[in-house]
Amino acid sequence: MKIESTIEGLDEEMDNDHLSAAEDTPLRNDAFELSDDEKIDRIQASVKDILSVLGMDLQDDSLSATPKRVAKMFVKEIFGGLHPDKKPKSSTFDNKYKYGEMLVEKNITLYSTCEHHLLPIVGVAHVAYISKGTVVGLSKMNRIVDYFAKRPQVQERLTLQIVRELQEVLGTDDVACVIDAKHLCVNSRGIRDIQSSTVTAEYGGKFKEDATRSEFLDYINLDTNF
Repeated sequence: MKIESTIEGLDEEMDNDHLSAAEDTPLRNDAFELSDDEKIDRIQASVKDILSVLGMDLQDDSLSATPKRVAKMFVKEIFGGLHPDKKPKSSTFDNKYKYGEMLVEKNITLYSTCEHHLLPIVGVAHVAYISKGTVVGLSKMNRIVDYFAKRPQVQERLTLQIVRELQEVLGTDDVACVIDAKHLCVNSRGIRDIQSSTVTAEYGGKFKEDATRSEFLDYINLDTNF
């Protein structure tokens, strides 16, 4: 009994480990050999099998189209950020205004999916950068967050990916991101703690300095409800 209890405890600990060593989303080399339509057909068959094993009557009007709906949702929507062709084009512009302070885009709505249980992650991202001569359109910051969120994720990796992408686009290390999100794998199953949320942060360049980081966090906490 003690051995079984220990094993169960280790399984639970591993099951809830949200750390990931890799900054890149783990993808096979042949990830994009199938077309979207081929992926939808194969996922549809798999979802149908899952529901059948669970005992659902797929002849019912409410369920008959569910496998295809789920397959299309996976490929076209919630996991659409896996495909590099859908990466937002990040055009930059000269900083003609010579604006030298940080630019903060806060409360970016974030929807992602926990790769451990395929349950939703819902929250907000706060992103900032200090220009080194170029700027990016405000909506592009939202689109970059959305692109990397639309894949099976862990929040730590998502935070890193957003910062790394903006650093590359803007040609500067001076980028920061804070994400505050609820994980339904915690809120709706397991411990079922509906109040808790997870906060992750990545600071690059000047944002590693206490004063700059504090200024960024002060901006995040500003009451900007209009």
